[in-house]
Amino acid sequence: MLRTATQFRGVASRPLKYTQFLRYNSTTGKYDAVVIGGGPGGYVHAIKLAQLNLKTACIESRGALGGTCLNVGCIPSKSLLNNSHLYHQITHEAKSRGIDINGDINVNIANLQAAKLKAVKGLTGGVEMLLKKNGVDYYKGHGSFVDENTVNVKSIEGKDDVKLTADNITIATGSEPTPFPGIEIDEERIVSSTGALELKEVPKKLAIIGGGIIGLEMASVWSRLGSEVTVIEFQNAIGAGMDSEVAKTTQKLLAKQGLKFKLGTKVTKGVREGESVKIEVENVKSGEVENLDADILLVAIGRRPYTKGLNAEAIGLEQDNKGRLVIDSQFRTKHPHIRVIGDVTFGAMLAHKAEEEGIAAAEYIKHGHGHVNYNVIPSVMYTHPEVAWVGANEEQLKEQGIKYKVGKFPFIANSRAKTNLDTDGFVKFLADAETQRVLGVHIIGPNAGEMIAEGGLALEYGASTEDIARTCHAHPTLSEAFKEAALATFDKPINF
Repeated sequence: MLRTATQFRGVASRPLKYTQFLRYNSTTGKYDAVVIGGGPGGYVHAIKLAQLNLKTACIESRGALGGTCLNVGCIPSKSLLNNSHLYHQITHEAKSRGIDINGDINVNIANLQAAKLKAVKGLTGGVEMLLKKNGVDYYKGHGSFVDENTVNVKSIEGKDDVKLTADNITIATGSEPTPFPGIEIDEERIVSSTGALELKEVPKKLAIIGGGIIGLEMASVWSRLGSEVTVIEFQNAIGAGMDSEVAKTTQKLLAKQGLKFKLGTKVTKGVREGESVKIEVENVKSGEVENLDADILLVAIGRRPYTKGLNAEAIGLEQDNKGRLVIDSQFRTKHPHIRVIGDVTFGAMLAHKAEEEGIAAAEYIKHGHGHVNYNVIPSVMYTHPEVAWVGANEEQLKEQGIKYKVGKFPFIANSRAKTNLDTDGFVKFLADAETQRVLGVHIIGPNAGEMIAEGGLALEYGASTEDIARTCHAHPTLSEAFKEAALATFDKPINF
């Protein structure tokens, strides 16, 4: 039975019998497996297939591997976030750290963007080398279905079309920014996340529609560099998916950094007029209308599955009401040999989620069994302080009627955080009230994105908070706050 996103649980099932794989022939273009899309899900899937001794081809239309993540998402945004944070530290914190700066400190946007591009090219080129190392054939072009076993590749390099056939075909075409009805994105004054990464000068005023991770990360970058940033969010809270306490704390800390927030507010108009953008907003509750001006308007209301040019309809692939391709628990469509992974199907649109599916789908193809635990997919927002979480939040536990305990520990009481003059935030554990089994971990603070991995490991292995509290953590480290927060669910913390 094909399942919807809400029904899907991703559990392993009994091994399947599968047909003999086709052997590759350079004349006929036959492969054991063809992967359409070379993003984090697609290229990882292709490499794993090749490692499992399947002759594999990977098709990517961008001309550079790595998908949105490496080219116009995770990697370039992290470069800008890291370097803008260094600039902010130098200009705002140097004196308190005992560092005297003589002379002007300026941002060179061209060089900032060049550093970003260097990181991107190094990583995308590295992925291409990995495909070659593992024997994956890489086709630069647009893949579209001819029939259930044949994919046509329209070259982006001016070469003749190539038809590839395979017993197994996997769709990993990713996602694209969701457009805002009535607002035309020109990637100059009204931009998507892609355009926000390519700005050639610091806007005096930046307005952002959407208070999710993408919007807040871009808000942080340009605010640090001197923009007056206003975040407009329809909901009454920022950070969709965050624990509500963490979201409120995050908003307060970002507001202290200069970001302005208009929550419970909908955008009714956004029009470019010359070198500025006129924006009309309306308070959701009161209906009060306000007009805003900005040099740049960023539309960051999420992403949607990308299936353009795939010709999926020709072979009858089903989509749900969000445009996601429908699959079963083994990533199979209505045609069992055609699978779908990553952003183009159900679940969180995260690179690491797609990677895990890429491995599992390859194992299903080769062995008939695979595994992804969708309850242990971490999320990270790379603002400063960072925000990271894995497992359930308080709202979800209350909705499910699960009795739980909360353990918290603030970074202000952590020796390494105090030494680093970086004490905002806390670690928060949610544990089963009776067994102390970890149900969720939420961190706002320095190094949260790295520390959350320990929370994911605890959830994966069904650890209790006592297990963590009794595990020795090195001193002085930020991870001691993790241990103390776990301790706080059933006893008193030592250092607070």
